[in-house]
Formats: sequence, structure tokens, C-alpha cells
Amino acid sequence: MKLSEIRQILETAETVNFVLENGKSVPDHFHVTEVGIITKHFIDCGGTIRNEKVTNFQLWDANDFEHRLKPGKLQKIIALSEKVLQMDDLEIEVEYQSDTIGKYDLGFDGKNFILLSKKTACLAKDDCGNQNHHEQKNTSKLETSCCSPNGNCC
Repeated sequence: MKLSEIRQILETAETVNFVLENGKSVPDHFHVTEVGIITKHFIDCGGTIRNEKVTNFQLWDANDFEHRLKPGKLQKIIALSEKVLQMDDLEIEVEYQSDTIGKYDLGFDGKNFILLSKKTACLAKDDCGNQNHHEQKNTSKLETSCCSPNGNCC
């Protein structure tokens, strides 16, 4: 979900509820403690330089039972963040505490925002040399790939 999509949903929402994919609700008294931009600059296992940028929301179970985040308040937090941080219309990544800080994609089911599990993946499927990604791969390419058994990535 992009930032523009959550803004549109908040225009008509009566409440702000977050639910994990397993159905467990984020407590009603959560706080959005951060709205920001996270930039990740890295090299994948195929040697490609990559840049990723997301809008980050951090949810916190505050044990502050007297307050509940209303749609209008979240709209104001987002608007201020967009103005001050000059945010683009980026995908939203949500951080939420479980055993450790988890990172989630964001969806919406018509009533609740859904924290969608993120998965790791090989980003260089054509260059990596991991045969689990390829049925037909040139053996000489495998031997020279950085992630091949004879490669230089590890």
C-alpha cells in the first residue's frame, strides 16, 4: 500500500485498527511513534547495486489506555511528515514489536489495516547461480557467478 492509499482510506475511516495476518489485533491503545523514510542502498548477490526507499510507520503498544489514535490524528501526522520530510508517494512498511521488531507490508480489508508478513527473496535470480531459482542454467555461468560454490560472495 502506498502513502496516497492510506490517506484516501483515512478520509472516510471511523477508526484506525491494525491486525496481523494471523488475526491477532494490535491493541487499540497503540501509538504511531514514527513516520519516516527508510532508504536502503545495497548490492544483491548478483552484484547489482540497488536502492530502495519506503515510508516507515512504527507502531508501539504504549500501555496508555486513555488514548486511541483517530483517523484525523493519523492524517495530521502523515501530512506533517510529508511536508517536513518531503516524502514521495512510497510503499509503506510498518514496524511492530513482537519478539523483536518485525517489518510488515500494509494491506486493507475494508475495515482494518492488515500487517502483511514480508519475505526474503533472491533479487538476482538470473545472475545468482542458485539453481533453486532456475531449471535451465548455463554451467559456465554458474561457475563464474558470485554465489556459485566457487564464487567470491561468501
